[in-house]
Amino acid sequence: MKKTLAIVAATMLLAVGTIVLIAQQRGGPPPPMSFFVTSAGKGDGANYGGLAGADAYCQMLGTQAGRGASTWHAYMSTQGAGAVNARDRIGNGPWYNQKGQLVAMNVAQLHGDTVEQARLGNALGKQFSLTEKGGIVNGVGDMPNTHDILTGSQPDGRAYTDNMDHTCTNYSSNADGRGQVQLGHTDKQGGGNSSWNSAHGSRGCSQQNLVSTGGAGLLYCFAIN
Repeated sequence: MKKTLAIVAATMLLAVGTIVLIAQQRGGPPPPMSFFVTSAGKGDGANYGGLAGADAYCQMLGTQAGRGASTWHAYMSTQGAGAVNARDRIGNGPWYNQKGQLVAMNVAQLHGDTVEQARLGNALGKQFSLTEKGGIVNGVGDMPNTHDILTGSQPDGRAYTDNMDHTCTNYSSNADGRGQVQLGHTDKQGGGNSSWNSAHGSRGCSQQNLVSTGGAGLLYCFAIN
């Protein structure tokens, strides 16, 4: 049964990719962008003014890239009362990067919810996790390395439930010494694992510490419609 599910999932991904390729070869338009990595951070460390501010930043960059008709949300979890899971706020998929390339079919495949989905993986990585401008984010081996992405999330896309601050006070702090933010890697490299959304924590919440950890305060942005 598991082998059959894996074959079906792989066939679906191949079919969608083939459709996109054929459309492009025939001169048809690729699917519109519904996922991107911000080409620049806000510059105030992990302080985005909370989820609302992070969503507004994604919306601004999406609009500048010609995709303002969609509603954009930042891939971020929060902690504490009314905690929010990043996976629950990004829509249902499928999602395509700036070049119209498929990065994931749905939330379950994006996070590898089943053994088969985890084995197949999503298409995120250095060549597919593109910015809203179609650029490649610097990763391991590049100078400077900016592959760290603010997510505040566990690998399954859900919020942390312990007493440690994994979100820099829910993305409202740029102060060091009182918390950190959980980070993913656009290139799936480094940090002792290959996680796109939960590789390690930052050294602090300031812009300086985000940079020294290997980032620039960047975000993942998903179109929810």
